[in-house]
This record gives sequence, C-alpha cells and structure tokens, in this order.
Amino acid sequence: MMKRWLLILCFVLLPFAKADAFDMKEYLFGHIMDSYEWHITTWGEKHISIPLPVIIVDKNQGLSVFSSSRLAHGESYKGYFIAEEGIFEGRVVSRGEDGELVRPLDLSLTKNALAIVISGLILIWLILACSSWYRRHDVLKETPGGLAAVLEPVITMIDKEVIKSSIGEGYERFSPYLLTAFFFILINNLLGIVPFFPGGANVTGNIAVTLSLAVFTFLAVNLFGNRHYFKEIFWPDVPIFLKAIPIMPLIEFIGLFTKPFSLMVRLFANILAGHILVLSVIAMVFITARLGAVLNGSLSFVAVLFGIFMDCLEILVAFIQAYVFTMLSAVFIGMAHPQAHK
Repeated sequence: MMKRWLLILCFVLLPFAKADAFDMKEYLFGHIMDSYEWHITTWGEKHISIPLPVIIVDKNQGLSVFSSSRLAHGESYKGYFIAEEGIFEGRVVSRGEDGELVRPLDLSLTKNALAIVISGLILIWLILACSSWYRRHDVLKETPGGLAAVLEPVITMIDKEVIKSSIGEGYERFSPYLLTAFFFILINNLLGIVPFFPGGANVTGNIAVTLSLAVFTFLAVNLFGNRHYFKEIFWPDVPIFLKAIPIMPLIEFIGLFTKPFSLMVRLFANILAGHILVLSVIAMVFITARLGAVLNGSLSFVAVLFGIFMDCLEILVAFIQAYVFTMLSAVFIGMAHPQAHK
C-alpha cells in the first residue's frame, strides 16, 4: 500500500513524539478506499497529493470538468463537494432543491481508475516488448533473452499447464482472455505493494474491479458453452422427479451465478485482507506513540519487522491469487465444454 514504507522509515522518530490522537478508521480507509487524488505523503501538516480530473454530468449544469484540488479540505466548487458521511461518503455530491444530497453521474478519473490505466499500459508494454524480440530473432536458433526470457516460461506455464489442461480441445480461443486476466491481476497485485506512485492503489482489493473480472469469466463461460453444457443445467441426468419439481435445474441455474461470485469474493477478500493486515501491524507504531519511548520503540521495532515480512509474503500472494483466478476461470470454461474431456 501507498506510504507503507514511508511509515516504516519514520518509525524511529515516533518514540520521541507525542500523538494527540490516532484515527484508525481514517488511517485504514484512507489507504484502501478509492479517492479523487493520489496521496503521496504528508510532510508536517502539509499533504502532498496528485490532483486528478473530476468529470461530472448532471441535468442542471451539464458536463463539468475540474481538478480535484478544488474540492480539497471540504471545499465546494460549482455546488459540488465530497460527502463526509452517509451512503455517499467520499463521493462527489451536490444538494438538491430539498436540501438532500444528490449523486450526479460521476465519470471522474479516480485513483483506482488511473491505476488501472497505468497497469494496462504496463501490460501492453510487456507484451509488445516481448513480441518485438521474437520478430527480430529466429526462435529456432536463438534462446529468448531479456524480457522474453522472463515472460516466456510464465506464459507457457499458464497456457499449457493451466488453460489447456482445464479446457482441453479448443482452448486456444480462450487463452488471450485468460492470459490477459492473469497478468492484469498480477501487475495490479504487485503495484499494490509498492508504497509510492504509481503503486499503492488498492485495485484488486476493490470489489467493483473483481466484479468486472468475474463478469468477463461469466460471459466467456455462458456465451460459448456448448449444447451439452446447457442440457446439464436445464435437463440434467437425474431421476425424473428431481427435474419435474424442478430441484436440480434450479440448483444448476443458481450455480451459473455462484461460480463467478466466488471468483469475485475470493480475489477481493484475499487482497483486501492482506492490505488491512499489514496496515494494522504498522499502525501499532502510532497507537503506542503515547505509551512512552521504551514501549513504543520496542513494539514499533517488532511491528516494522513483521510488516516487512508480510509485505514479502504479499509478493507470493500476488502470484497465487492471479494463478487461482485464472485456473478457476479456465476450469469453469472447461465445464461448459463437456465434449472436450472425452
């Protein structure tokens, strides 16, 4: 997460400081939630952030585009402001004629949205750089080098050992999506560990992102499933009374949605839990700041060591979660092609 290593570096000074208060909620949610600016660090009382464009469309003012810096510190601009509480907390709102908060159509480039653009550009660069090597060299005579040497074994493993073994015949048409999903998740997971720009955004710990990925898998499964797959759903090979009631068709139909739901929740929950765990460990530095130099210093030392260990563990988790999402997506797609497993 962003600022994590900055917190680690400054912990040495905290035993000699007195904290008036520590808002755990603001600390945690400020790191894991989306925002209209990209916070870099805090120097004394000054917050250093990268303002992002706010793009609002409503029926009264039409299209409004302005910098998020105009809404900083509770200020308002053109009647828009960021709600501090309620169901629209942290979102740009305005007040209607009755005084109630109104949520306009928000197309802003938020922190998570910008992080997705950055990770997408990194992914495109990796693939183009890798393909460029193959265009310039004879693969039958030369061993891949540079970036191609790093990516080829990973791509081959995912494509042959995961996608092909799970889907079977005809797996090639699903490989582009599944490989893209794998590297997209992996890149965002790794960037989430980096504590400085362009890292630190909680992209794969955002349920809207994991929902979108799960929807893509849902479409890949159900738009390209063969007739045997749909027969097993609506007329499964079970005793007739189970189909006539219908118990089994209903269970199978619900299963259409529980599979992508499990993909969505698994990725979201694991990444979010990892971030919260590391942030909570580092928070011990601040929570114990008023307990004296000895206690604060000793607990801070332990917290920092454990935080570094958890960050290293998150690198492994980043790969595992990308692998699991891709593997389960491939398994679900393979289940939609029963004839491929003859």
